[in-house]
This record gives sequence, structure tokens and C-alpha cells, in this order.
Amino acid sequence: MSVEIVKDYFKKNNIAKEILEFPVSSATVELAAQAVGVEPARIAKTLSFYTKEKDAAILIVTAGDMKIDNSKFKQFFGMKAKMLAPEDVEPLTGHAIGGVCPFGNPESTTVYLDISMKRFETVFPAAGSGNSAVELTCGELEQYACAKEWIDVCKPMS
Repeated sequence: MSVEIVKDYFKKNNIAKEILEFPVSSATVELAAQAVGVEPARIAKTLSFYTKEKDAAILIVTAGDMKIDNSKFKQFFGMKAKMLAPEDVEPLTGHAIGGVCPFGNPESTTVYLDISMKRFETVFPAAGSGNSAVELTCGELEQYACAKEWIDVCKPMS
């Protein structure tokens, strides 16, 4: 189970953060918000896309009330946004659908953080399973995820 991958990753990197595990699913923004007890926007959802070569994943972590803005994505990455096919999610991210997170990923994975999360003191990304999360400041998220950079590629959901 990939929550164990995240726990090991935190331990190896001396990250002393409690991973929250729930008796209910937190696999969607709405379910995670209910499980944690926060507004959906504070759930840091991790979206997974193919690289140009389609041999690795680009992870974009964004606020729960945002979605990819295709024109901003294309302008930043120089290609059209193409989300990972379900059968490629676990091999390319190290985590199953519902638990994809920016921790403990394969070395070929690149993590970006969308600026939409900066309006919150803390956010709650998944921690490797469909019933886990961890509360982090944006600075902690940037550090622990080894994020490449903060970017602006999202827009509010309609």
C-alpha cells in the first residue's frame, strides 16, 4: 500500500508530520474535505499528466476548488495537457488513483505547485492512499514534495 511508501519517505527524510488515516474514503476532494473537516478548497489535490515523451509523470498540486486551465498549461509546458490513463497512474506516480500525492514518487516524476494554494495557511494533500492526508503549510509542502517550482496553470471550477 502506498501510504507505507509515504510513511517511509517521511521517516527517511526526517519529516515529523502525522499522517491522518480515516475510516472512510478521502479519494475525492469532497470526501477528503468531509474526512478532514475543512472546506474543499483546502484539499491539495494532485493531478497527474504525461510528459512530452509520455514516459514519466508531471504532478501538479492545486487547491481543491481549482482545475487545469488548458491554455495556461500549454503556455507553461509547451504541450497540451494530457492526464495519465488509469493504467499508467500507479506505475508513473507510485500511487493508486485516489491516493496520488507528491511524496515518495519515482525519480522521473516532477512536482509543481499551483499558486492557488498560497491563500491558505495549511493545506491537506493525500498521503498515498484513498483514506489518508497530511496537514502542511505551503512551505512544508514545497520542501517535502521537492517541488520544482510554484506555477500558475489553474482556474476556478465553474
